[in-house]
Amino acid sequence: WLPDAMAGPSPASALIHAATMVPAGVYLLARMHPLLDLAPAVRSLVAATGCATMLLAGLSALAQRDLKRVLAYSTISQIGYMFLAIGVGAYVAAAAHFLTHALFKSALFLGAGVLIHCLREGHDIFEMGGLRRTMPSVGRAFLMALMTLAAVPPLTATFNSKDMIVHQVWHSQAGGPVLWAGAVLGTLVTAAYAFRLFFVVFC
Repeated sequence: WLPDAMAGPSPASALIHAATMVPAGVYLLARMHPLLDLAPAVRSLVAATGCATMLLAGLSALAQRDLKRVLAYSTISQIGYMFLAIGVGAYVAAAAHFLTHALFKSALFLGAGVLIHCLREGHDIFEMGGLRRTMPSVGRAFLMALMTLAAVPPLTATFNSKDMIVHQVWHSQAGGPVLWAGAVLGTLVTAAYAFRLFFVVFC
């Protein structure tokens, strides 16, 4: 339902989809971690579901033309990343990524709102292009937020949280090589759709 809920104004999207309502399930599971620790099978299921969600949503974001739908699928993908972290017991890393996600995704939604408003409600990224010349400050802010989304080392806060998640996936008993490979692939897919968005819209 999340990509279809993008009809609202961008400030509402920034608040609801980045910081409050949508990631609330991550907060709930993190608070319930004593119960999850008593049920290793459930934790493994949470980790596998999170990994699959992260990859499927990331690949879906690569195929979108609508600016806000790209960001919506990105939100789903990052929440999958947080669920993977919770499933392997990396609760601190999940909480750190939860916080950084709220900051950079709200910046992206607000930047998308500026672009859509200036382009008379145009959402198709392939009808934009070259906006770094006409909107350089928006382009710089958008690039910084996308670099944080893509966890570009060592400049961004998400590099630390994603690094903690990948490390914990490898070393946790609930993790392993398959989930670790999924986490690394998810990070690469995130970088791919983030920089695709920047190059198509601004370059």
